[in-house]
Amino acid sequence: MSSRQTAPDFTRPALAPGILGAIALMAFLAVVDSDWFTLARYVIAILALIMVVFAVQAKQWWWVPLLAGIAVLWNPVLPIDLPLVGWQIAHVAGAIVFVASGLLIKVHRVD
Repeated sequence: MSSRQTAPDFTRPALAPGILGAIALMAFLAVVDSDWFTLARYVIAILALIMVVFAVQAKQWWWVPLLAGIAVLWNPVLPIDLPLVGWQIAHVAGAIVFVASGLLIKVHRVD
């Protein structure tokens, strides 16, 4: 008997930026009221935009508004100010979106 394994018919290109985005959101939760939050805005907005590209490539359009919303909320160019509890909720919700989209955005493999 041969235990030959076949490669899956799809890849998950958004998994790495999704996990990184979730880690960044949880780590930067500690710096919401400091100067480091500007760096957090850049990192999170860029990762969200990368995820938007992967969602469009996979033709999974339903992720685009959620990920674009994250990019807009954390954008460093026109910053949006929320109260601390608002940022705390947004960070947790954003981390959930990053992980879920990273796991569920699949691009079919072309051989």
